[in-house]
Amino acid sequence: MGRRLLLGTLGLGALGVLAAPPLQRGLESLFAGDPTGLTGLLPNGGGFRYYSVTSSVPHKGAADYRLTIDGLVDRPRSYTLADLKALPQTRLVHDVQCVTGWRVPGTPFEGVRLSQLLDAAGVRPTARAIRFTCFDGAYTESLTLSQARRSDVLVAHRMQDKDLGHDHGGPVRLYVAPMYFYKSAKWLSGITVTDHVRPGYWEDRGYDVDAWVGRSNGRDDAPTS
Repeated sequence: MGRRLLLGTLGLGALGVLAAPPLQRGLESLFAGDPTGLTGLLPNGGGFRYYSVTSSVPHKGAADYRLTIDGLVDRPRSYTLADLKALPQTRLVHDVQCVTGWRVPGTPFEGVRLSQLLDAAGVRPTARAIRFTCFDGAYTESLTLSQARRSDVLVAHRMQDKDLGHDHGGPVRLYVAPMYFYKSAKWLSGITVTDHVRPGYWEDRGYDVDAWVGRSNGRDDAPTS
């Protein structure tokens, strides 16, 4: 691939991630059918596209991964990857829908229900929301407490019936089945219980805080959960 084409392709990829939803829908229409083949050159593994908001992300594994739960809880704690795998596991299979337009059908995720971790931590009566932080050092997300307690919200360490790889947010990521995939924060490292919703990284840049698939961000996609 020539240098000019490579730079153009990378620019399109960055624009697809950074643009607000209306501009993204315009790009989807522009490249419908894609006679140029450019969209096929964008990072894409097994139907998923690789997005990161930082230039690089540290790699973590079983030896050095930690997930902390703190904030408005009675029993803050830190989990290792082995700790999370030792807890009761839930497997979900739903479509994954990205707000940029692509969809991956029937994708299995497996892990611990977030509600289990919240119950173990002892959420205080003043709690109203959850803030998620990630070990890329930049990405954040949010859910209301009632959203976080849904049975289809996981702290996941497996995807497509194998351990979650680094490019897909491993070793542990959030998985919020009924919402657009930007809510499923990759490289999850912190769960903080708060008294109000603090918008996440993309929500500060124009995306909807309540990101229900087909009922937000100006899109009408079919539900995923």
